[in-house]
Amino acid sequence: MKHFRLALVRQKYRPDGGAERFISRALEALENQDLELNVITRQWQGEVKAGWQVHICDPWKFGRISRERGFANAARQLWQKEDFDLVQSHERIPGCDIFRAGDGVHRRWLEERSRVLPGWKSKQLFADRYHRYVMQAEQQMYAAPELKAVICNAEMVKKEIITEFGVPEDKIYVIYNAIDSQRYLPPSEAERHALRVKHQIPTDATCLIYVGSGFERKGLDAAIKAIAPTDRHLLVVGQDKDEKRYRTLSASLGCANRVHFFGMQTSTQDFYQMADGLLLPTLYDPFPNVILEAMACGLPVITTPTCGGAEFITAGVNGYVCDALDIEGLRAAVMALPKQALGSIEGERAREKIIDCSPQKLSSQLISLYWSLIK
Repeated sequence: MKHFRLALVRQKYRPDGGAERFISRALEALENQDLELNVITRQWQGEVKAGWQVHICDPWKFGRISRERGFANAARQLWQKEDFDLVQSHERIPGCDIFRAGDGVHRRWLEERSRVLPGWKSKQLFADRYHRYVMQAEQQMYAAPELKAVICNAEMVKKEIITEFGVPEDKIYVIYNAIDSQRYLPPSEAERHALRVKHQIPTDATCLIYVGSGFERKGLDAAIKAIAPTDRHLLVVGQDKDEKRYRTLSASLGCANRVHFFGMQTSTQDFYQMADGLLLPTLYDPFPNVILEAMACGLPVITTPTCGGAEFITAGVNGYVCDALDIEGLRAAVMALPKQALGSIEGERAREKIIDCSPQKLSSQLISLYWSLIK
């Protein structure tokens, strides 16, 4: 095996982001391979591991379009100058060898988002210059002759890319995200009890957890409405500038005492371990890591058909799949989950389903893809 140089492109590297966790799990798993790892980014947060090369690429910007276009041009110049063996971009930049479609297809997201907007606003969405720029960049990237492979984290996204851009099926690889199932574990009875006491959650309540920043897209509105007339609690982990609006919604529906806002958390295990199920009525999500994390902690999951994570859910076995706007359906699913996840057959089946998604499997899939492309 010859030594080869791989470049990963991610504009803003945030340790808690889904794409970043994919990159860092991949990088850790790839460390023992004979390759040099390069990251091209505008800003890097967190430590730089030995052997990684970080290239800061931070051109001047004013506004969203100039931010995207400026980074795309500067990153492309840098990788052409460095002449890496493979360039894997997590941003829509024409000219990369591999694109990881972690955000799915932009038009599909806009279509789902417009379902919750008044008509005039949804027209505005598709006319918006920034969204038009993103869709155009995506189109150009999929059409670029340099593109050798696309990595998706769900079959749902693979189908969308084929339909929307006509990319040949044999260029698209579905590689599910990895989860460290020895770190994310179901709690013991005592641990669960202690966590509830610590966070002031009634020890005998049935609690659903919602995890994610960007409350509109991930469906917090629907989650609150679904639990409002029940006796279930909702643990909200994540941040959003509109948090006040969701607090007001809980108060107006009379469930403010059962909706607990915990803000952004650097470590989420504790919160999964005191919950009884994940409720994620997301409008559009290729495959959020939180689904794997929750299932690893033995939680059944309620999500939507426009979430790639639905591919892991069998109704009544380890969770339920309902439309993001079907409040009645979501509520029925909430009530159908076991009152306590710990010790339930649904919780055990949830964990069994993700055991295969190991970092080792992810890295072997990536390595074989990289070598096949280099050859």
